[in-house]
Amino acid sequence: MNKKRKTAQTGEERTRTVHRSYILPLVITVACLALTAGMGAAVVRFYNGYGKSADTADDTVYDRYYVMITDDYKSSFWTSVYQGAYARGLENNVYVDWLGGNLSREYSKEDLMRIAIASGVDGIIVTADEGEEIAALIDEASAQGIPVVTLYGDNTHSSRCSFVGVGSYNLGREYGKMGLYLLADIIGNKDSAERRLSSGREDGAVQFLDSARAIGGKVKIAVLVNAYASDVDQNILYSGIQETMENEKSTDIELEFIPISIDDTNDFSVEESIRDIFMEENVPDIIICLDELSTTCVYQAVVDYNMVGDVNILGYFLSDTIANAIDRNVIYATAVIDTEQMGGYCIEALQEYHDLGYTSQYFTADVTVINKNNVAEYLDDNEEESADE
Repeated sequence: MNKKRKTAQTGEERTRTVHRSYILPLVITVACLALTAGMGAAVVRFYNGYGKSADTADDTVYDRYYVMITDDYKSSFWTSVYQGAYARGLENNVYVDWLGGNLSREYSKEDLMRIAIASGVDGIIVTADEGEEIAALIDEASAQGIPVVTLYGDNTHSSRCSFVGVGSYNLGREYGKMGLYLLADIIGNKDSAERRLSSGREDGAVQFLDSARAIGGKVKIAVLVNAYASDVDQNILYSGIQETMENEKSTDIELEFIPISIDDTNDFSVEESIRDIFMEENVPDIIICLDELSTTCVYQAVVDYNMVGDVNILGYFLSDTIANAIDRNVIYATAVIDTEQMGGYCIEALQEYHDLGYTSQYFTADVTVINKNNVAEYLDDNEEESADE
């Protein structure tokens, strides 16, 4: 009899053990769902419907509420994109919120997507990638009737309604043209370089030319690529740069193209990746930067390592820092995306999708090159704005 009771007690213990093994994952799942729903509800309460904060005196009732989600909330590039989206939204009686910047803690892009979906927003603008998780979230939003526009980075396997960005090959060609002007302007011929040197415009022109000849007439060109961006887009952009410079150059100097992968996990990792380049024995003659942070980090490294004139920079975007560096002949030129146009296109795509049920699959923003010849216009505009304030 005692033996039977012992057997029965063992069975009960096994049952309790099995129950515990299921309860823990269930509790974690419920907690995660509650957290996501709670965050979404907090966003809805904070904005009091269509973007209105409970503390604001604005009584405007907006037709729709869109959110923009990015990886970075400090970049002047994304600030400008948001301003373009916000302004276009107001023109259409739509409130556009840069989701994440006003929250008390930092959330991942994926978590912000979950918040937006749980909040039932009318549209989502997100800097995407080709990852499976972001694709699943875009599909989830679409299934709930929330159109998603991918911005700058695309997810081609998702059900996003449109992609707003820059044509990779065309951007590559713009960089290639900048590189050709640089070659012609600085190493095209020694007489021209010496004239530029005597005028004080480019202190390193002759040294750069002599350096190229010293290594057998070869110019080393580094292209800084994002370690986590789409390989397809970056390969197309890289090809655009290489083909333009190789096929259209008017000099017999050999060009050596080197892609350098930059870890953009955070600002510190970008700085470290770029400083590693300047620790090498043979620093590139030309460095092509494909984002704002890399441009400012390379500029700072060139100054810190006393290599102004030895390393020529082709940058990206036009902040005050970059504009001043161009004016001082530290950065040769920069590719400027029409960020306000890009933000406006996002709203246009979402509005068309809501009103018509479809929209264009691709919107491509314009690209302008800013160099020593036209940077003064930007600096003058900034001075006028500062004076008005």
